[in-house]
Order: sequence, then structure tokens, then C-alpha cells
Amino acid sequence: MTRQKRTVFYLSDRTGITAETLGHSLLAQFDGIEWEKINVPFLGDSVKAQVVAEQINRAAERDGHRPLVFSTLLKPDILGVIRQANCRVYDFFETFVSSIEEELHQPFARIAGRSHGLQHRLSYFKRMAAINYVLAHDDGVNPGNFTEADIILMGVSRTGKTPTCLYLALQYGIAAANYPLTQEDMSVIRLPKALEPVRNELFGLTLGATQLHFIRQERRPDSQYASLAQCQREIQWQESLFQLFRIPYLDTTYISIEEISAIILDRSGLKRQLYG
Repeated sequence: MTRQKRTVFYLSDRTGITAETLGHSLLAQFDGIEWEKINVPFLGDSVKAQVVAEQINRAAERDGHRPLVFSTLLKPDILGVIRQANCRVYDFFETFVSSIEEELHQPFARIAGRSHGLQHRLSYFKRMAAINYVLAHDDGVNPGNFTEADIILMGVSRTGKTPTCLYLALQYGIAAANYPLTQEDMSVIRLPKALEPVRNELFGLTLGATQLHFIRQERRPDSQYASLAQCQREIQWQESLFQLFRIPYLDTTYISIEEISAIILDRSGLKRQLYG
């Protein structure tokens, strides 16, 4: 089956994070399309907008379909230039602002960068502190400071502990440490001594042995560490450990890091520290 090829543009007068995130969430619901994604942040003047409009027209001619444009542009004149191109524009502000203005009896401020700026300085500093904590307590480093963690992720090598910790810090301001379960730990079914004082903050990450085998093969091809048999032994051992000590854990085989993080927050009862 031939996949349809289409182009999507994410346009913003600031970083483009909002346009890309919302647009991606919508397009993820449509199968069988190969998307060429073009991000254009900091689109702040009509001259640059005209260049982008010409790029959109070329994409339409090449694809045989008009591109989709997801926009969080605030200046009407710049958005007007884009609308003249051969594309379908989805303006997120236009979609929602009128009804919100009506409900709140207040006009839209039209100030760029508020959603990702430094207006909420307390949230900003909490985010930085959480990221610094993650970096200083990655891979079992400084376990004496684990009592300061909001949560401690544990699991065997390559189960996604570090990226999940970083995402929790960046998106939610959560101070997350992580501890790797090693071959030496497998000699017995008990918690490593470093984790005994912080048992209530532990959360396990696991995944299917086949997926773990695939991930480890990328790192150390054809090694004992990456063998399917070794992966099966380690996964079986760690899940027995989680169950014995009643440590909540999550199988991450088929879910994204965004979902992993959201589930961890929900199941652990942690509250996000970043707002606005």
C-alpha cells in the first residue's frame, strides 16, 4: 500500500512548541500518511512570512496536495501573508480565543511568549532545581541524598530510567533520582541497601525482554549483556523483587515517555510543581 505524502508546517512567532505539540497530537490520529514536518519558529516579520509562503507553495506543487499549517502566530498581518499561500491553516488562537473572551469578558492580550516565558519565575527556578537534582543523582550516584527525591526510579539497565527522570524534571519540576539494578544485585531477592531508607519513594520500570534485548543490541551487539536469555533472567528477577516488596512498577514496552511520566505521577500521587 502506497503511503500518502503530505507536508505540515508549524508556525509561531516564538518557539513553536505549542503549535507543534498540538498539531502532532491531532495528526497522530490519522494513519497511512507520511508527513514531512517543517518547523518555523520566531516568524516575526512579513518578509520572512513571504519566504515561508513561497516554501508552502513549492511543497503543494511537489506533493500534489496543499500543506497543512498549524499556527500560533499572533500578528494578523503575518498570518494574512500565510493565508494567501496554497495551504489549509489551522490557527489555534482563532479557534479558541473568541469564545474565551466572551466567557471571561476580557480581551485577548496578544503578547507572544507567555506560555513558555519567565513570567512565572518560581516555576522556572523549580524546573532548574529539579533538572540539576536529576543530573546529580543519575544512575545511582549520591544515594545518600535520595531522601531529598520526590521519586526514585529503579530497574535494570536500559529500561528508560534516565530519560524519564529528565522528562519529569523538565515538564513537571519533579526531583527524580534513579538506581540501576545490576548483575550483582541478582544474587538475592532483596532491596539494595541504598534503597532501604527510601522504600516509599521507589517506583520500578520494566519492559518486555524482547524489547530490552533489541535496545541492548544497539549498545553492545552480540554481548552476554544483550542476549535474550540474559534479558529474560533480569526482567523476571526484577519483577519478582517489585512484587515481593510491593514496589509499584510499570511495563513501558508500548508506551511513550510522556505517557510513562503521566502514569507515574498518577499512580504515585505526586503533584506537578510547574504551573503556567
